[in-house]
This record gives sequence, structure tokens and C-alpha cells, in this order.
Amino acid sequence: MSSKWNTAKDAHRQLNSLVKKPSTKIKKVAVTALLLSTLVIPFGFIKEAEANATFSKIYHIYANKDYIGAVSNPQAVEELLAKKEQQASRQYVGIAIDAHSNIEIIPEQVFEANANDGETLAKLEAALVVEADAHSLVVDGETIAYVESAEALEQVQKQLKLQYVSEGELEALNQPTTAQLPALQDDETRIVEISLSAEINGEETKVTPNEILNVDEAVQLLQTGMLEEQKYVIESGDVLGSIAKEHSLTIAELMELNPGIDTSTVLQIGQELNVTVNKPFVTVKIVEEKFKVEAIDHAKIVEEDETMLKGEKVVKQEGADGKKEVTYLITTENGRRTERAVKDENVISEPSSRVVVVGTKVIPSRGTGTFAWPTNGGYISSHMGSRWGEFHRGIDIARPSNYTIKASDNGVVTFTGWDGTYGNKIVINHNNGYETVYAHLSQIDVTVGQVVAQGSSIGIMGSTGNSTGTHLHFEVHQNGSVVNPLSYLK
Repeated sequence: MSSKWNTAKDAHRQLNSLVKKPSTKIKKVAVTALLLSTLVIPFGFIKEAEANATFSKIYHIYANKDYIGAVSNPQAVEELLAKKEQQASRQYVGIAIDAHSNIEIIPEQVFEANANDGETLAKLEAALVVEADAHSLVVDGETIAYVESAEALEQVQKQLKLQYVSEGELEALNQPTTAQLPALQDDETRIVEISLSAEINGEETKVTPNEILNVDEAVQLLQTGMLEEQKYVIESGDVLGSIAKEHSLTIAELMELNPGIDTSTVLQIGQELNVTVNKPFVTVKIVEEKFKVEAIDHAKIVEEDETMLKGEKVVKQEGADGKKEVTYLITTENGRRTERAVKDENVISEPSSRVVVVGTKVIPSRGTGTFAWPTNGGYISSHMGSRWGEFHRGIDIARPSNYTIKASDNGVVTFTGWDGTYGNKIVINHNNGYETVYAHLSQIDVTVGQVVAQGSSIGIMGSTGNSTGTHLHFEVHQNGSVVNPLSYLK
């Protein structure tokens, strides 16, 4: 930086103008004296005194256009400025310091020098403001900070983008090319655009050195809106909800700001939590192109056939997924996905539907394949499996709303009567590979060979046989093997 010193080439011109003024004043005083005197002092003597007059030079000091005072030795001013620059240079290493800025030194020829150097230098030192060359950082027309130079400003913009892409990706994107880009392979991604949400520029200026940010500080400011994170220290009684509310956050936002913290975390007194709400000046927008080979789901079609028995089904046509190539454009801002759009889509193969034919014909002697609950409500008092050292072959249902027992599905009664530990028992063959067993009845209301419909009454619940209370023991057999009724009851 350069000071606003008046150069030596101006001194002669200034001297002529300054000398004439006091000369004129002397003449006026001499004329007045002549008129008032009795010619004791000859006029020629006055002329001679003026011609023999000697002049001194003083230097008027201005700082930021404010008058500071006068000195007789401008070198003392220069030494003071140099001292200030040296002190600031030691404090702000690497920054070009200038204490001369806005300092003006104007010489003047006078008859009598009355400058007070000590007082003027003291006032100057108090008024001095050390400045440095800088470059403003302007976002959308608003100056938000200062960096060292135009090169530093460019580096800030580059480092801001490098928070989200690699150096190689950024260089590749900045390389102008007219060549055809290679086709993307399945699940491969390529960056096609990177931009900033706001225009960043600036201009040369001068500021105090402590206003200048380094590149990392400027990047953080642009990303978060502040240079330092706000921390909260946990106190007794604090919970995530109260901390979040106090800082105008949701609990989800607070947990996002503090990875590793969740609703089950036990907060410790003295523990620090980040409560910084980022308000970035600029976001980095990245658009990526992604290529995917995707399946096209096949449709599942069910056709009914009234000539087939209910519960029967035949696969008429096996289904197959199709295939398509899709190119997506995925947009993120500061690492968060904001948009996903289809750029291009190409169907390679169409899907074929799976067609299943199901029967709808129902005959009373043949089961539907779906088993209804055999009582009017109730609950399972004992499940199938190991019990009391033996294997319990079915489920026990107790405490229904009434004791009526119902056929679980259409079928033909193949057994009624007493069967040892089962007590009074009914067996129904559903003619589709399934049988159901109903035991411990107090009353049997059907006979062997009788065709029963699903839900029709077949007897009354009781506690006959090996039973500890009124309930229904219910079994399901498939092709002669006991199966768990709970896998079949609707």
C-alpha cells in the first residue's frame, strides 16, 4: 500500500504560494506603521528587513483527512509509521501491512517554526489504523467477509466445492471437452454439474488485518453462517426435549447435530452438545447422472373357473419380470438429496403376467380349504406342542360366548362317539386331504355319513374324557399327519 504523501516536486509550487502570503501581510503592516509613525523608521528600512527575512519549514500531518498537528521533522513520522507496520507484521504473519494509508504530510514555509513534534506524534500514534490489502467476499451483492486476495477468493470457492466432490472429479468437470463421454455401466454415477446457489465475487479493498479470514474460515462461514459452533453444557435435569426447545430445535435436529446421540442416550452433566443451527450463505448444488438396469415387475392375474372345485388352483402362465435401462438425474445440495428425476428410459424386455386359475365350485362334502373358527369366540387355553411330558396334538379353546361347536369346513362326518381320553369326539373328513377332530364334547348332534357345511352346528362343548374343565380340543390333520390348527384357521 502507498501513503498519501505530497511528493517533493510539489514543494516549490507550494512554497511560492505560501511565501507570497506572509510577504503581502508584511507589506500591509508596514504601510499601516508608516501612516501612524512620524517617519522614525524609513520606508527603505522596511524593504531591507523584508528582503533579509529567513524562512523555516514545518510539516502538517493529516490522518484520514483529520488534522493531527505539525512537526518539524517528517522523518520522525516515517519512523513511527514503520514501527507500527513492523509490530503489525509480527502479529499478522504473511499479510502485507500498511500504516501509511490515508496519512498526508503537507510542508509549509513559515517565518517562525512553532511545531510541537512530541505532542503531534503522540496524537498521530493514537489515531493510526493499520490496514492491509484485502479482497472483499461478496455474496449476492452483500459483503460478508474479507480474504487476503483475489486468489484466496478463488480458492475459497474451490474448497467449498471440494467439501462434496473430490479434486479429480472437480478437475474433470472443469476440463472443456467435445469428446463423447463413455456410456455408464449398471449402477455407475457421473457428475454432470456443480454450481453454487449464490454468486460470489469481490474487489480489492483495505481493511484492518483482524478482519481478514483465511480460506478455511471463509469456507466455514459460507457453509454455516458462523465461524464457531455454539455449544451447550449439560446441567442437572436436562433432557433432549428441553435442550432442543430452548434452542428452537426439534429433537430430530438436535440428534442430527450430535451423531451418536439418540433418545435412549443417558446425558452426562458437563457433557457438551452442539446446538448450532446452520444458516449457510451458499449451498453447493451437484447434479449426478446415474445409470441403472432395473426389473419391471410382472402382473399377477387370478382367473376364476366355476368348473373347478374351490381351493383348487392351476398356474396357467408363469410370470417373468421385464427389464429396462434408466438414466436418473440426482440433485443434492450440501450433500442432501433434493431431487431425483428420470432423464432417459429404455425398455429392454417387456414383463409377462403370471396367470393363476382358481376354482369357485363348492360342494358341501368337500372343504373349501379354508378353516373357520369352530366356536363362538373364546380363547386358546393350551397350544399345540409338548405339555405335561406328552405331546399335545391340537389346541384347546375355552370360555366362548356360548358352547355351540361348529364344523370348521364343509365335509362328511366319519366318526362320532367316545374315544378314551378324548371323551365324546367327532371327526370330519373334508375330502381334500384334511380332517378335523372335535373332542371333550358334552353332546354330539351329528351322525356318521352326514354331510355338514362350514359353520353348521355339530355339538355342545363339554369336559368329557381327560379334561380339567369345559373346553374344546381341536385338531387338524393333513394327509394323515397332525398339523398346527393356527396355521389354517382364519
